[in-house]
Amino acid sequence: MMILEAEQLSVSFGGVRAIDEVSLSIAAGQVFSIIGPNGSGKTTLFNLISGIYTPSHGCVRFAGETVTGLEPDRLARRGLSRTFQNLQIFSRMSVLENVMVGHHRHEDTGILADLLHWPSVRRQNAATREVALAALARVGLADDARRASGALAYGALKRLEIARALASDPKLLLLDEPAAGCNPVETQEVDRVIRSLVKDGITVMLVEHDMRLVMNISDRVLVLARGRTLAEGTPEQVRANPAVIEAYLGDHGSKEAARAFG
Repeated sequence: MMILEAEQLSVSFGGVRAIDEVSLSIAAGQVFSIIGPNGSGKTTLFNLISGIYTPSHGCVRFAGETVTGLEPDRLARRGLSRTFQNLQIFSRMSVLENVMVGHHRHEDTGILADLLHWPSVRRQNAATREVALAALARVGLADDARRASGALAYGALKRLEIARALASDPKLLLLDEPAAGCNPVETQEVDRVIRSLVKDGITVMLVEHDMRLVMNISDRVLVLARGRTLAEGTPEQVRANPAVIEAYLGDHGSKEAARAFG
């Protein structure tokens, strides 16, 4: 079953084609990675799929339904969630409270009920708390639930963002550079988290510059260059593609990718 399909997606900014006729299909249970040089359109493609941008051409289907142009909150209700390249953490809130925010799409009490402290609100808050604690446990942060989020190390903050996205109960999780800025130990933690999510049935779409992580964890890899598809295939196929090596990996990147298979 294909959880996500995009056909000939295109979008332009100021007359420049940021994404140009890109198509892809992601099977349920896969890790599907997107790589490419800076400015190749990776995050723009994420923004098209997650509803932040509306394509000028093409369509997106999620779980068999056309969702082109749907707002991010409506996509989240259908089971598509994402993280962002730049941290979007509420630093003055606790770790637990940050993750509870991610569960809001499942809550149905209104402002009046909150103001009057109805029992339904207390029950809902308790349920949201349990979901958030479970999400923190999945990323290895359960012991930090009561800490101020601003006190966490950088790598833990990246995992906190994943936990918040998990609180929305996604079928498809889009991770935008989850290991960016992480040291090797923190990157291994991200690797472990992604593997465990896929084992639990969540499909992962990944944008990442760390070639070792990408080549170790991916089922399929799409390579973008100047907004267009340069190559797609298994990690082994992409690593051996001369056009990919020339346009992106280069000598250093090729060696890093090779070590991933060592």
